[in-house]
Amino acid sequence: MKKILFIFAALVAFLPLAAIAKDKAQAKAEFPEKSYSFGVIKENGGPVSHEFTFTNEGTGNLIIYEATAQCGCTKPEYPKNPVAPGKSGKIKVTYNPIGRPGPFEKVVTVKTNAKGGKVRLKISGNVTPK
Repeated sequence: MKKILFIFAALVAFLPLAAIAKDKAQAKAEFPEKSYSFGVIKENGGPVSHEFTFTNEGTGNLIIYEATAQCGCTKPEYPKNPVAPGKSGKIKVTYNPIGRPGPFEKVVTVKTNAKGGKVRLKISGNVTPK
């Protein structure tokens, strides 16, 4: 009986340490590429897309809260489920050139639970008129 009580007491003593260690788990979003140029694209060629890949190099799940663009001509798509440590994901950014001839540069802001919280991804290019 004493042995069982000792084991129980030891488990209770170490549980707070395990909780602290779990709380220190931190996600880390690593993007090998943060900007992309489409080069020259045609206005009547339809929307163009690029996928920015990332890896969670942290010890906790990476959660992407939102990805927002500067205007309605740019649409980001991102994973809605947490990305486990060591796993990868993609953020797809689509630009619609219709009615927008000339050079462009757009920024997509990605908000996460990783240290630093925000990542900015940039797309650019030059739209030739119809």
